Amino acid sequence: MERLSINDPPAGGQHGNQPQGFQQQNNKMLGSMTQGPPQLPPQMFTTAAQLLDLTDKKLVLVLRDGRKLIGVLRTWDQFANLVLQDTIERLYAGNLYTEIQRGVFLVRGENVLLLGEIDLDTEDEIPPNLTKASFKEVFELKKKEDNERKNKDKKTNNKLQGLGFEAEHSGEILF
Repeated sequence: MERLSINDPPAGGQHGNQPQGFQQQNNKMLGSMTQGPPQLPPQMFTTAAQLLDLTDKKLVLVLRDGRKLIGVLRTWDQFANLVLQDTIERLYAGNLYTEIQRGVFLVRGENVLLLGEIDLDTEDEIPPNLTKASFKEVFELKKKEDNERKNKDKKTNNKLQGLGFEAEHSGEILF
């Protein structure tokens, strides 16, 4: 696979095999159209290929079910299925958090909501409003917050149904 940067022209682009005189004339005709923000070449839009630069780096992932994972990306495939090593799951509730060791973790690509590289210089800096607590304490608080959110959503959905709108189901499976 060819490694291209944002400044590389697209493969087989406008200036492919055209004579230089034609290119200069073409540039004059385009005039101000060629100015402006740089455009990404088409080869930069293959999603799974973008993971190449993130291999062997520490990442944070937010999954569709709300879990937050931190680990080192070891390998991936064309479907963006990921294998993370030394993975921890971070659980947040209120101003508390806890970490659960998960080890090697396989994530199906379609479940990734957000993915980003962690800055190794600042990764140990915990925001001052967060406090590390025991798993049991954070889990109980999270459970309480989730129940409160569900009750609030239920009230909102009932009001919407009274106005003739169909309620949303917050991703819950209804049978």
